[in-house]
Amino acid sequence: MHSPANTPVYERVRRNPKFQELVRQRSRLALILSAIVLVGYYSFMMVVAFAPDLLHKPMSDDSALSVGFPIGAAIIILSWLLTGVYSHFANGRFQDLTDEITRETLQ
Repeated sequence: MHSPANTPVYERVRRNPKFQELVRQRSRLALILSAIVLVGYYSFMMVVAFAPDLLHKPMSDDSALSVGFPIGAAIIILSWLLTGVYSHFANGRFQDLTDEITRETLQ
């Protein structure tokens, strides 16, 4: 069976050192950002599961907000910010490398 991924063009792309660099950089960034989000999220879930009283405490004596609310909101905001960081690199450095690879491959 003939797969488009086995054509000479794809083979030239895979052998291009810039493609290897792109894959390495993109994978590394994705792993780092994913680890940050997952550590924050699962740490929060562990506190919810094993020490819920810490999150139930009110922000102040007369506050209706608990400590858990701003922490949960911070985790969501952190996820949005890290998505923005990834988008910044994807639309900048990674796109530049992709354009260079495309130009070199189509020559």
